[in-house]
Amino acid sequence: MSSSTSSSSSGEILVVPKIAQGHLFPCIEICKLLLSRNYSITLLVDSDITSSIPSSLLHSPLFHFQLTKDIHGWYLQRDPGVTTRPICAIIDHIINKNTHHVFSEFAIPTVVFITSGACWAAVQHAIWVVRPGDMRPGDVRTLPGLPEDMVLKYSDLKQRRHWMKMGPPHKQKEGPRGDGGGGRGGGGGGPPRGPPFPGEPAPWVEEVESAAAILINTCDDLERPFLDYVANLTRKPVWGVGPLLPDQYWESSDSLLLRVQDQEIRPNKESNYTEEQVIEWLDQQPRGSVVYVSFGSEVGPTMEEYPELTKALEELTGSNSFIWVIQKKSDYFPNGLDGKVGKKSLIIHGWAPQLLILSHPSTGGFVSHCGWNSTVEAIVRGVPLLAWPIRGDQYYNAMLVVNHLKVGAMVSEKYPADMVNKDDILGGMQRVLKDNEIRRQSEILGAKFEQGFPASSLASLDAFSDFIKHKAAA
Repeated sequence: MSSSTSSSSSGEILVVPKIAQGHLFPCIEICKLLLSRNYSITLLVDSDITSSIPSSLLHSPLFHFQLTKDIHGWYLQRDPGVTTRPICAIIDHIINKNTHHVFSEFAIPTVVFITSGACWAAVQHAIWVVRPGDMRPGDVRTLPGLPEDMVLKYSDLKQRRHWMKMGPPHKQKEGPRGDGGGGRGGGGGGPPRGPPFPGEPAPWVEEVESAAAILINTCDDLERPFLDYVANLTRKPVWGVGPLLPDQYWESSDSLLLRVQDQEIRPNKESNYTEEQVIEWLDQQPRGSVVYVSFGSEVGPTMEEYPELTKALEELTGSNSFIWVIQKKSDYFPNGLDGKVGKKSLIIHGWAPQLLILSHPSTGGFVSHCGWNSTVEAIVRGVPLLAWPIRGDQYYNAMLVVNHLKVGAMVSEKYPADMVNKDDILGGMQRVLKDNEIRRQSEILGAKFEQGFPASSLASLDAFSDFIKHKAAA
């Protein structure tokens, strides 16, 4: 589809995502929000992702999908009838460093889009500032510029890297190249090295240097102090424009609405249970009694810890029920567990309707790797989290959940230094199900989102719109 700017639009914005699930879905949602402000959107990708784009977006006259491996060449060959320059390019922060040069050549301002939260970015840099290399067991350090409850413990330095034995978990292409060649134009140059260890320089600081502004998938109610930290550090305009969840998630807290429209939210997914079967089972469970267990599609516990999780869930069924989602590509399968728990719990192989499950009143806790999208989906619905982070930003998201927002607990007090065992997991699940303070804080925070998409994020989008219009006119 060719790109053009409607004469009635507010201007054209180019959007360059990283082609990975956790990055693509927030990107699609920000496209929707900008379309609602009458901008013409051109989504630049190097692989066909139309199956992941809602039909409502594809059918919008202001939305344009452009498949290209060479942004520079594509821009030079654009429709000659398009005489107006795009007012900006919004680029995923992971690929901005290697793609911004092409937009700079054409005098198109670039805006970095961080699809994770602000806490991750702020804490990663703050840890580097305090130089934790000389910390010893039992040491605790404050992180200057951050809330007092965001402290660094010695155990926090022991982030795991078991996934590095098989290479970094993200094997998808990073996005369309800027140069059209084999260099580092947005995906070339070999596989990524993975997130930095605590105390190493924060790569994102360099990645945003060329940007005119920064958009972050968060909001004031979740991360105002961390947004301020990023703004003070970079000396750039920083706006929280999230959480970027599907429209349907904001329209109602009723899971029935999500059931009707979930196929539009997450199309083309395979599972051994239909959505109707999941909702029928949930309807039969007591309120707040179900533990939902899911580690996303790319990470998970170690092979030694999976059997411990299996034993913990089997024992849990004496008092509660669970839904455990196991990806089809997982190397682990809990043989025999189905027969032991019977209809009291569900073991889903493949995709699960997570938005629907978290919206159901029977769901009382979420055992999660604390990927940002999963984290905010739970927080918005007031579901307490048992944090089991595996890599990178997930550790800092867990710190936000447990230390600052106080809407969850860590899977183990000694994690990540020691292996998680059955007693750790079972004790953690009981905490998120029964701890009055965690549940109260979860309800309070979830209630702030009952009226829909945050007003502060709408105001941020308006401020961003004014900024880029002024930037384009300068």
